[in-house]
Formats: sequence, structure tokens, C-alpha cells
Amino acid sequence: MKALVTGIAGFTGSYLAEALARRGIAVVGVAQSAGAVEHVDRIHAADIADLDALREVVLAERPDFVVHLAAISFIGHDNVEEIYRTNVMGTRNVLEALTALEAAPRSILLASSSNVYGNRNEGIMREYMPPDPLNDYSVSKVAAEMVAGLYRSRLPICIVRPFNYTGIGQSRSFLIAKIVQHVRAGAKKIRLGNLEVARDYSDVRFVAEAYCRLLHCAEAAGRIFNVSSGRAYRLDQILNTVAEISGRKLEVEVDPALIRENEVRRLWGDSSLLDQLIGPIHRIPLEETLGWMLEA
Repeated sequence: MKALVTGIAGFTGSYLAEALARRGIAVVGVAQSAGAVEHVDRIHAADIADLDALREVVLAERPDFVVHLAAISFIGHDNVEEIYRTNVMGTRNVLEALTALEAAPRSILLASSSNVYGNRNEGIMREYMPPDPLNDYSVSKVAAEMVAGLYRSRLPICIVRPFNYTGIGQSRSFLIAKIVQHVRAGAKKIRLGNLEVARDYSDVRFVAEAYCRLLHCAEAAGRIFNVSSGRAYRLDQILNTVAEISGRKLEVEVDPALIRENEVRRLWGDSSLLDQLIGPIHRIPLEETLGWMLEA
């Protein structure tokens, strides 16, 4: 069995490759440039904006499973054209390339985002709630989901909406990775936004395990699943936990530029649909994840 993963060289890709390899699945990938990633047999250097290049990869590999991770994933990315080209047209190209196969893959997992829910409704987010995108990134993810809908009659596509997750190797552009990096570098201060907000955070290893299980579940096709911890963590709680583990307390400077207007206080995801389909799955406590990252 073989899995093709786009964006294999990214943060999530390496963890997913390891999880797939543990199941005896050969992993091949697509990335902007060829290189080595542990547990990956081959990486094809291709831009997902290039449909012809993707067709060549798909026809050469003929994968049993496909996971589409490649995307501009940072909300603050300043090249709007690149966001839409990659997240929308790139998704369409991946799916269109797969239609060139005589037999469709057993399952295809498309990574969307919890950001499609927006930031105006407080509390728990469930899959049936309508999208409410508030920035170009989240609009692009809603559009990618709609593009996937055009292919559902031909391809077994499952869509996941992961909430925030973190782990070793994540870009410092993301909140927890930024905090951990500051502590590991011996910094005394850190600039952050609203300390009172609470958000859902998972461990990247849990996310990779959930993706693997969904790939092996035929009933997942045509459905959307939240991937979340099911609880909200306040930013000040995260800072205090980091201080307890590391013995270093950061002085926080609140930066008004990092505070979103009308930002809701608490937001987290209900992933009971995921649990019902793939069975109980261990959610690594955030305290354990933080310890792992700080001690790396």
C-alpha cells in the first residue's frame, strides 16, 4: 500500500509520514523542492499550482491513499494572490490530477481548517455550523472545501477541519511555538495579544494518528470532521504551564496590533463525530506536549 502526501516537507507531513510508516504503508510526497524526510521513500519536486506536473506524479505513483496538506497555512501571510493560488487552485489541481487514474485511490483526505468557522460565535464549534470566514486564509479554505464538492462523485474525499495544534518543528509564526522558542532562547519578554482568550490546542502526533485512521475508514468519504482536543486553553494558562515546566517566566508585553477586534473569549471544537467513526483516540494533554517541546 502506498500513500501520496502533498506538502510532505511541512510541519505536519513528517509526523504523518511516521504514523503511516508504522502501519506498513509506503509514503511518497510532493514538495516545492526535493529533499529528504524521514519515513518517506520519494519526494517529487512540484508546485501544486502546476497541474501537468501533478498528473505526472500521480500517474507515476498510483497511490492507494492521498493526503492533501500543501497550503499557505499562516493566517497573516501577506501575499493574498499566493494564498488563493495555493489553497484553492492548488487543491483543484490535486483533485483533477487524481481523476487521471483509471481507478481512484481508496481514500483521499483534504486538510481544511477550523478557521472556516470564523471568530464571531463563542463556544463550541460543530461541523453543521455554517462557515463564517473573516480573512483571506479562511475564505480560501471554504473555497477549497467547495471545490472538493465538485469531485465527490468521482473521488472518495474526506475533509478535516483541524483546530490549533502544535509540536516540535512548528514555525515560530504560531503562538505556542513562539512562546517555547522565547523560553528556550532565554528571552525575558514576549509580545502577545489578548491574554484572556481561550482556544483549542492539540498535539501534532494526535492529529497525524486521526488522519491515518480516517484514511482507513471507508465511511469517512463525503463527510467533514473536526479534529480537536475538545477543550479551550487560555493564553495565560499556557504561559503559566510553560513557566512551571521550564522554571522561566516570561514578562508579557501586550501588543495592541496582535489583538483582533471583537475577538470572542472562548472557542473550541467538538470532535464527537470523529470519535464515533474511528473509535476512542488518545488526546495528548497540552501539558505533556509543552514539556516535549521545551525539552527537545
